[in-house]
Amino acid sequence: MNGFLIDTHAFLWMILDDERLSKTAREVILNGETKVFLSSISHWEIAQKFQQGKLPLPTRPQLYIPLQRTRHVLDTLIFNEQCAGHFDSLPPIHRDPFDRMLICQAIENGLTIVTNDKMIQQYPIRTLW
Repeated sequence: MNGFLIDTHAFLWMILDDERLSKTAREVILNGETKVFLSSISHWEIAQKFQQGKLPLPTRPQLYIPLQRTRHVLDTLIFNEQCAGHFDSLPPIHRDPFDRMLICQAIENGLTIVTNDKMIQQYPIRTLW
C-alpha cells in the first residue's frame, strides 16, 4: 500500500484550517489524487482529549470525526495485530503510545506519516511536513 498516514495534530490543523499545517502537508492531504488515511488510533486520541476537556469540538467525536474524514476524503486505517507486531522492534525514541502505534501502522502499510513531530521524524520511516 502506498500513501500517507496523517498524524492527529495534522488532521486537527487541517479541519480547523490552522496556519500551523505546512503548505506541503496541506497540498498532499487535499490533493484528491493521493491516498490519505486517518488512523482509528487518531480517532481514539481525539475522543480521549475531548472527554478530558482538552479539545473542544462542535459536537461529539463519534459524529465529528467521520464527518470531517468524509469531507476531506480520508480513508480509515484500522490498527490490527500485524501493526502491533512492530511495536517491540521500535527504538525507545518516543514514549507517546498513540504516536508509536501510528509508526507501527506506517511500517506495516508502507505509508509516509504527515507529521510535524520531530520525535516521529527520528524513526526509520518516511515522513513529510
